[in-house]
Amino acid sequence: MGPIRGSRKRRRPANKKVERSSASSSPEEEESGEWWHDFSNRISGPLSSSRDTEKFESVFKISRKTFDYICSLVKEDMVAKPSNFTTTGGKVLSVNDQVAVALRRLISGKSFVSLGVSFGMNKSTVSQITWRFVEAMEERGLHHLRWPSTETEMQNIKSKFEKIRGLPNCCGVIDTTHIMMCMPSDPANDIYLDQEKKHSMVLQAIVDPDMRFRDIVTGWPGSMCEPLVLKNSGFSKLCERGHRLNGASIDLSEASKVREYIVGDAGYPLLPWLITPYQGKGISVVESEFNKRHFATRMVAQRALVKLKDMWRIVQGEMWRPDKHRLPRIILVCCLLHNILIDMEDIVQDEMALSHLHDSGYKQQVCKASDDDDGAVLRDTLRRYLTGRLTS
Repeated sequence: MGPIRGSRKRRRPANKKVERSSASSSPEEEESGEWWHDFSNRISGPLSSSRDTEKFESVFKISRKTFDYICSLVKEDMVAKPSNFTTTGGKVLSVNDQVAVALRRLISGKSFVSLGVSFGMNKSTVSQITWRFVEAMEERGLHHLRWPSTETEMQNIKSKFEKIRGLPNCCGVIDTTHIMMCMPSDPANDIYLDQEKKHSMVLQAIVDPDMRFRDIVTGWPGSMCEPLVLKNSGFSKLCERGHRLNGASIDLSEASKVREYIVGDAGYPLLPWLITPYQGKGISVVESEFNKRHFATRMVAQRALVKLKDMWRIVQGEMWRPDKHRLPRIILVCCLLHNILIDMEDIVQDEMALSHLHDSGYKQQVCKASDDDDGAVLRDTLRRYLTGRLTS
């Protein structure tokens, strides 16, 4: 399966038959306050002894309001196919039950066996439910991951970025992280070996100042460097054709204008629409000051990727021999859920302590491509503006 882009929507085949499952519960049952009491009483094993199962948030790390919204998104697709999902005791699983199981799998990263023990069901049931949830989220949740569609929305993003450390007309921050995989020693898997000699899959993300993913690309093997992933992305191709980052320029002085752009670290090439920091040992004091402002702005993407991996632990650490065709879709769904928590203003998420690195053990890569002339002019213009040296 090729790389997945968050802006592309999968369509349901026109001839697909839709059937309601007799195993689904009624709306009244799904919405009743008794569901969590019943579900929590069925939790067993390590999960029941290590957590306060009386409190929904302690198990799922999200508010009940957010959980109910996610259920409403996927319910139609979750019941569209006939299913006989039950516990080992024969209890038919409601939509809420199924969403809870799938979310716990994505949140904890625990094995199907471990979750089966916790929820009293076979590991195959956990696996099938999780995949059905992933498919439903792909179909129903993509509107939570999109490029800004109105001038007002984009202006709000630019204003928030400028408030961080003064960069004007900035539309996003780009960064890359690695989803690590434990894979057998096989020459066929060598393409997934990254610069640290680990098997991994790449996730490239463009983030807004609220840490919301605005564009993602995933599915490329870890051996691909950041510039190559970027070059092959739909976002880059749109920019090169003038269909992205094509909004109004702003006047910094009578002689200086700044177009729309994004910022990225030294692993990316300097382009007309992508501003990277100054490199080399001989950079000046004012260039160093620009780099500090650039870095502070760039940290938004770092924090977003840390938050993604800390919350959705299925993409944190080393995944045991994952299906390489399904993994990009799981990553996409984790990004959609990440955005949903932001859109829902989920306070449970805001209270979570975050780790510091999203790619622990990975060294900063430096792009060796020559600087683009237009990109260099834009970066110098921004530097002069930020240091008060821009003449009118």
